[in-house]
Amino acid sequence: MSKNNIVLVVVVVLVIVGVAFWGNKMKGDNGYSVVYLQTGEVYVGKLATFPDLQLTEGYILQIAKDAKDETKTTFQLQPITDALWSPKVLHLVKDNVVFYGPLMSNSKIAETLAAQKK
Repeated sequence: MSKNNIVLVVVVVLVIVGVAFWGNKMKGDNGYSVVYLQTGEVYVGKLATFPDLQLTEGYILQIAKDAKDETKTTFQLQPITDALWSPKVLHLVKDNVVFYGPLMSNSKIAETLAAQKK
């Protein structure tokens, strides 16, 4: 095996390890991430970053007035599967994403999702 082939193999292995590490890091403790779009929409779901931004098992985070006290607001997680357009996967355009990141397992959203799964 030539020196160039060895270098190529090492580079390929490092890229694979890097992609695997980055993908796991973006999933957080519970596998869910939050995505905030330029339009103000907030999505929560399992986010893949390669080859493009893809959100599965998604929810739309909606802010609503509290039914008991209209001076307060509350949040609701609506499953994307309940939407009229109900896709299996959302392919997000990177230019429209303001930020995204993994949910901590002790966040309100993560706790709500865990309670829904029980």
